[in-house]
Amino acid sequence: MNSRADQLKAFDRLLTIMDELREQCPWDKKQTMESLRHLTIEETYELGDAILDNDLQEVKKELGDVLLHIVFYAKIGSETKTFDIADVCNGICEKLISRHPHIYGDVTVNNEEDVKRNWEKLKLKEGKKSVLEGVPTSLPALVKANRIQEKVAGVGFDWEAPHQVWEKVEEELSELKEEVKVGNADRMESEFGDVLFSMVNYARFLNINPENALERTNKKFSKRFQYLEAKAKNLNKPLKDMTLAEMDVFWEEAKKL
Repeated sequence: MNSRADQLKAFDRLLTIMDELREQCPWDKKQTMESLRHLTIEETYELGDAILDNDLQEVKKELGDVLLHIVFYAKIGSETKTFDIADVCNGICEKLISRHPHIYGDVTVNNEEDVKRNWEKLKLKEGKKSVLEGVPTSLPALVKANRIQEKVAGVGFDWEAPHQVWEKVEEELSELKEEVKVGNADRMESEFGDVLFSMVNYARFLNINPENALERTNKKFSKRFQYLEAKAKNLNKPLKDMTLAEMDVFWEEAKKL
């Protein structure tokens, strides 16, 4: 791998190119933090896809795209003399040092859970009014549910054992079934949300990331369905003209791939 000197040289090269693009390229000169925001979100999702696919070459590429955006924002910040890339780096360094007193101080921890609890306590000492302040409001609901539960667990608001969480899942499922019988759409939606929230909690106790788990299923389903589409095309028969029994034959084949 590259030496630290080579790593710093590569980062300096990126900063120089960013300076040149911002000065000379019509598109780069026009960009603002607001115009870059949606592109940054897109790049982050692409990085997430590459990680789930375990495509390390693609991970490397997407990390470069994300790093470019970080450098771009810092460059824009420097133009208004608000902050630059050094401020960004030093800021995160100081936060990491202050949040790891078991490394840079005299605090003792026994395991990962101790570290998480200390992290949340330190954030409150820094002036945050709620442990939930660190959960972005714009997160997708499934990811947000997981982060909310992780945050509150960090200060001790949590179940003691997985079986207790599963009992909660069953309780919520029972309540959903009752609302389905009644047929009130608003109540059904509310209870369905409770079921999802409790399932996310159960996933956490099983050390499963629910977002990753659902995306793996999305990919698996898509692959199988595309196999089904390909088989239908080979038969010159549109899917809408096939019976469920016919489609199920190819679906079962796809499951064996």
